[in-house]
Amino acid sequence: MHGNHPINIEALLTHVPLFNSLAPEEISRIAKSTREIHASKGDILFHKGDPCSGFHLLVYGQIKLAFTSQQGSEKVVEILTQGQSFGEAIMFMDKPYIVFAQALTDSLLLHVSKAAVYEELQRDHNLCRKMLAGMAMRLHQLMTDVESYSLHSGKQRIIGYLLRELPESEHDGINVAVTLPTNKGVIASRLNLTQEHFSRILHELTELGLIVVEGRKIHIPSVVKLRKHEG
Repeated sequence: MHGNHPINIEALLTHVPLFNSLAPEEISRIAKSTREIHASKGDILFHKGDPCSGFHLLVYGQIKLAFTSQQGSEKVVEILTQGQSFGEAIMFMDKPYIVFAQALTDSLLLHVSKAAVYEELQRDHNLCRKMLAGMAMRLHQLMTDVESYSLHSGKQRIIGYLLRELPESEHDGINVAVTLPTNKGVIASRLNLTQEHFSRILHELTELGLIVVEGRKIHIPSVVKLRKHEG
């Protein structure tokens, strides 16, 4: 665990997009029912089947949500980064967690209690709309993922992923680079590929001169040429 330096929970909550319509007194009420969680790389935040008593906000770091099969293989559902929240839908359903959450890097999270959320939802309908919008975006991404797994080849999935990771200003760029947020095994699972298949496709794209792999950094000599191979 990190050294436990005190943090200003109210100040952190004011920077969360979900709460940016709330008044200071509303933020203060939520902060009283919010606790900080310092997670070291590899720490499990919760297991599948654990009860859900609120939702998490990721202040910094990286968290993966995943399933584990009976055979022990892992399927990564989502890789969460700074500013993202997770667990809202399960919280509203009053169901136990259906995935496990693990820190991919040292992370700081806030856990907002269900009771505090319910109380503010009764007071502020804007918060309700924002939480619904956030869950709708998550569902839309899930549908996009299912479409990709069902209709796109492994090569198309990887190219699509690399293009999505590019900043908007570099969508037609030359000699740009994407840094993978975590190791290739986790990215492969996120794209519903084996690590071997993922590495083989990266090698094929390298042979075609479309990318240059340097550890986690993927150099793209021409975004336009790479995009032509996505279809």
